[in-house]
Amino acid sequence: MISTCVQIPANVAEHLRDDEIHVWHLPYHRRRGRAPLRSLLAGYLGIDAHQLALAEGVHGRPALACAQDPSLDFNWSHSGEHALIAIARSIRPGIDLECLRRRPRALDIARRYFSADEVAALSAVPEAGRSAAFLELWTAKEAVLKALGRGIAFGLERLSICRVDGQLALRRLDGDDAGAWQLHALRIDSSLVAALAWRGEQRRIRLWTLASDVR
Repeated sequence: MISTCVQIPANVAEHLRDDEIHVWHLPYHRRRGRAPLRSLLAGYLGIDAHQLALAEGVHGRPALACAQDPSLDFNWSHSGEHALIAIARSIRPGIDLECLRRRPRALDIARRYFSADEVAALSAVPEAGRSAAFLELWTAKEAVLKALGRGIAFGLERLSICRVDGQLALRRLDGDDAGAWQLHALRIDSSLVAALAWRGEQRRIRLWTLASDVR
């Protein structure tokens, strides 16, 4: 995973290889809504942001409504003053982001919504690290569900996340082959917890930080 701070290059789409996923970290301001997302996607499509049309799937996942590059797909997430955007070709990425903060009810929430093995793993984490461990599971689950094109209503207990050799892994996904999925924790900032998921072969993740003066 490579991290670079840049403005949006004019030929940004040419830098997106078929074996890569671009992940952009940028400031998020509620008043601007999806404007930064639209600007970035327009840069990949080589069009003006005002020409970009977005649609929503059955479960609310945003998608491109234009056909300039049908291979291009994306997902985004925001929390607090931060946002992440994942862009790739020929796969459907899912990304989720949460600001790290204390979650005193983490174990109670897990017992209600997580799988039994996840609850057991979370229970074994000392209380001082439990909030971070909970958010790691939460963002990983959300990333997979977003890549599926589904929401939480699908059922958080219908997929199970674990760690294998220190790395996140999808252990179980109802109705699908968990081994066909890729799942990665993203190290963005010590105050953030994030995950990226997709169904398909391994890809190189390139992390870009959008320069703050880009509008």
